[in-house]
Amino acid sequence: MATMNVSLPDPMKSWIEDQVRIGHYSNVSDYVRDLIRRDQEYQDQRETLIQALIVGEKSGVSSRSIGEIWQDVKGRRGPDG
Repeated sequence: MATMNVSLPDPMKSWIEDQVRIGHYSNVSDYVRDLIRRDQEYQDQRETLIQALIVGEKSGVSSRSIGEIWQDVKGRRGPDG
Protein backbone atom coordinates (compact mmCIF):
# COMPACT_ATOMS: atom_id res chain seq x y z
CA MET A 1 0.00 0.00 0.00
CA ALA A 2 1.29 3.43 -0.94
CA THR A 3 1.76 6.32 1.50
CA MET A 4 0.74 9.94 0.88
CA ASN A 5 1.33 13.03 2.96
CA VAL A 6 -1.53 15.53 3.00
CA SER A 7 -1.56 19.02 4.50
CA LEU A 8 -4.81 20.09 6.14
CA PRO A 9 -5.99 23.19 7.94
CA ASP A 10 -6.20 22.66 11.70
CA PRO A 11 -10.04 22.57 11.79
CA MET A 12 -10.12 19.76 9.21
CA LYS A 13 -7.45 17.82 11.06
CA SER A 14 -9.44 18.16 14.28
CA TRP A 15 -12.62 17.02 12.53
CA ILE A 16 -10.95 13.85 11.25
CA GLU A 17 -9.38 13.12 14.63
CA ASP A 18 -12.80 13.56 16.27
CA GLN A 19 -14.33 11.07 13.83
CA VAL A 20 -11.66 8.55 14.81
CA ARG A 21 -11.96 9.32 18.52
CA ILE A 22 -15.72 8.77 18.62
CA GLY A 23 -15.31 5.46 16.84
CA HIS A 24 -16.64 6.15 13.37
CA TYR A 25 -13.27 5.10 11.94
CA SER A 26 -10.40 3.09 13.35
CA ASN A 27 -7.79 5.60 12.17
CA VAL A 28 -7.22 8.61 9.94
CA SER A 29 -6.35 6.44 6.95
CA ASP A 30 -9.69 4.62 7.22
CA TYR A 31 -11.47 7.98 7.18
CA VAL A 32 -9.61 9.18 4.08
CA ARG A 33 -10.11 5.85 2.27
CA ASP A 34 -13.85 6.05 3.01
CA LEU A 35 -14.03 9.57 1.58
CA ILE A 36 -12.24 8.43 -1.56
CA ARG A 37 -14.53 5.39 -1.98
CA ARG A 38 -17.59 7.62 -1.58
CA ASP A 39 -16.24 10.07 -4.15
CA GLN A 40 -15.52 7.23 -6.57
CA GLU A 41 -19.09 5.94 -6.17
CA TYR A 42 -20.47 9.46 -6.65
CA GLN A 43 -18.44 9.96 -9.81
CA ASP A 44 -19.57 6.56 -11.17
CA GLN A 45 -23.22 7.41 -10.47
CA ARG A 46 -22.79 10.85 -11.99
CA GLU A 47 -21.29 9.38 -15.16
CA THR A 48 -24.13 6.84 -15.39
CA LEU A 49 -26.67 9.66 -15.08
CA ILE A 50 -24.91 11.76 -17.71
CA GLN A 51 -24.87 8.83 -20.13
CA ALA A 52 -28.59 8.16 -19.50
CA LEU A 53 -29.37 11.82 -20.15
CA ILE A 54 -27.42 11.73 -23.40
CA VAL A 55 -29.31 8.61 -24.51
CA GLY A 56 -32.60 10.25 -23.58
CA GLU A 57 -31.74 13.43 -25.42
CA LYS A 58 -30.79 11.48 -28.55
CA SER A 59 -34.02 9.46 -28.44
CA GLY A 60 -36.05 12.46 -29.56
CA VAL A 61 -39.37 13.86 -28.44
CA SER A 62 -41.82 11.45 -26.85
CA SER A 63 -45.42 11.22 -28.01
CA ARG A 64 -46.48 10.20 -24.49
CA SER A 65 -47.89 12.69 -22.00
CA ILE A 66 -46.15 13.45 -18.72
CA GLY A 67 -48.93 11.56 -16.94
CA GLU A 68 -48.34 8.46 -19.07
CA ILE A 69 -44.63 8.59 -18.43
CA TRP A 70 -45.20 9.05 -14.69
CA GLN A 71 -47.58 6.07 -14.58
CA ASP A 72 -44.97 3.95 -16.34
CA VAL A 73 -42.32 4.96 -13.80
CA LYS A 74 -44.66 4.21 -10.89
CA GLY A 75 -45.44 0.82 -12.41
CA ARG A 76 -41.75 -0.08 -12.47
CA ARG A 77 -41.36 0.70 -8.77
CA GLY A 78 -43.97 -1.79 -7.63
CA PRO A 79 -47.06 -1.39 -5.46
CA ASP A 80 -45.40 0.89 -2.88
CA GLY A 81 -43.86 3.26 -5.47
